Amino acid sequence: MRYFFEITYHGKNYHGWQTQSNATGVQQVVEEVLNKLLREEIPIVGSGRTDTGVHCAQQFFHADITKAFDPPNLIIRLNSFLPKDIAIRSIRKVKPTVSARYNAVERTYHYHITRVKDPLRGGRAFYFYKPLDLSTLQRATTLLTGTHDFECFSKVKSDVNHFICEVKEARWNQKGDLLVFTVTANRFLRGMVRAIVGTLLEVGTGKITVEEFKHILKSKDRKKAGMNVPPDGLYLMNVKYPKSIFIN
Repeated sequence: MRYFFEITYHGKNYHGWQTQSNATGVQQVVEEVLNKLLREEIPIVGSGRTDTGVHCAQQFFHADITKAFDPPNLIIRLNSFLPKDIAIRSIRKVKPTVSARYNAVERTYHYHITRVKDPLRGGRAFYFYKPLDLSTLQRATTLLTGTHDFECFSKVKSDVNHFICEVKEARWNQKGDLLVFTVTANRFLRGMVRAIVGTLLEVGTGKITVEEFKHILKSKDRKKAGMNVPPDGLYLMNVKYPKSIFIN
């Protein structure tokens, strides 16, 4: 049977989700524990990749398991063996042809910016002290919604067939000293959110205008966009699937 596992993790100690030959990814750690507990080789497929240092409030992976097991008990056992910065939240049975990666219909990311130096947010938010014009920032952000070619915000030499994404929501919210960027889309390119935030911060500081941001979006040229902000403040918050894929 095929199962979806809901997972959350703090990304500081990992080189992203994917297993790598020369670094530790979250996928590798989870597979090792799952294989040990179920005593069989069980490859897992994640809903997507996260970069080094990126955090995850909710992600899913699927696994095909032949042995019978009790999901609540397996969750407890997995969380007992997994390191403190990784946790399994739920396990659900899905249809056998469903993919955690390809059947996702929507993903939401947050990027956290602290406006004051805060040691308690170290590794969890990007400290950005320069003055920002939030109304101008919001005006530029509205240009992201809709279906666009986002090649200008993608890592160079990304292995994808196209750069078209449908952004369903993009906005900023401020609560005290914390500024949060929220973006929801059907898919994301590698480095896309961090490049968008870096470029929007240039708008907010007056380095570039809203009109220039519009031209950057249409340019398909990564060199014209701004810096990649650090991974510390990036969180994969939510992954949505059609309800019809689940068996229970």
